[in-house]
Amino acid sequence: MSRWIFLRGLTRESRHWGDFPARFRRELADAEITLLDLPGNGEFNDRQSPASVAAMAEACRNELLARGVAPPYQLLAMSLGAMVAVAWADKYPGELRGCVLINTSMRPFNPFWQRLQPRNYPTLLGFLLPGRSARAREEAILRLTSRLAGIDQGVANNATEPTRAQIVEEWTDWHLQRPVSGANTLRQLWAASRFRAPEQKPPVPMLVLAGAADQLVDPQCSRQLARHWQTAFAEHPSAGHDLPLDAGAWVSAQVSDWILWARS
Repeated sequence: MSRWIFLRGLTRESRHWGDFPARFRRELADAEITLLDLPGNGEFNDRQSPASVAAMAEACRNELLARGVAPPYQLLAMSLGAMVAVAWADKYPGELRGCVLINTSMRPFNPFWQRLQPRNYPTLLGFLLPGRSARAREEAILRLTSRLAGIDQGVANNATEPTRAQIVEEWTDWHLQRPVSGANTLRQLWAASRFRAPEQKPPVPMLVLAGAADQLVDPQCSRQLARHWQTAFAEHPSAGHDLPLDAGAWVSAQVSDWILWARS
């Protein structure tokens, strides 16, 4: 049995993993998965988001211990969640057997215009303005983070795969049920912008994954991180920022191959 902790990114919650955990279990049959929300998001949307990534990592550790979910863990984390995973690995490497970092970006390896592509600034700032509908917000997030989900690419759609309209409808419902406050959104953005990864890779096995069509974070961030830390790396040629949504089977296969390679 391997104990996996999944961490999402900015303002997202565990339900945004969609069917990816089920795909992951089919690929890694011994995986025991805990979906954990960051403070301020999802089931913890009534809590204040910490203003630092290190404090987010501490909050995640404390929540797992309170639930009786003991280490060692393997972390699969994307974007802001991957920063939390790095902070965790840097301070408590003995608790972790491995980290999968998806479409993340960190100082000092990349400039700010790669870490959050400037063409998206107006859209992101618009999320903080009053009067925007939940549906319009979620439509914009889907455009920013997904290139493949719900799109018929010339083959018959699997009836079980939701359309983009259905994804937006579901995400809108979740936002209305458990909204993330504007203050918490700003605190998460502030924490992400200030986080600085260590120059040397923490002593934990790592796999870095990227989507070449990421419109939110330049995939060069993942490439540079993997190059600097000399980690295992794979890049999907057409997926966007939400790699588990766009290419969940591919992500699961990459993790499985990495684990087999590490054991050999």
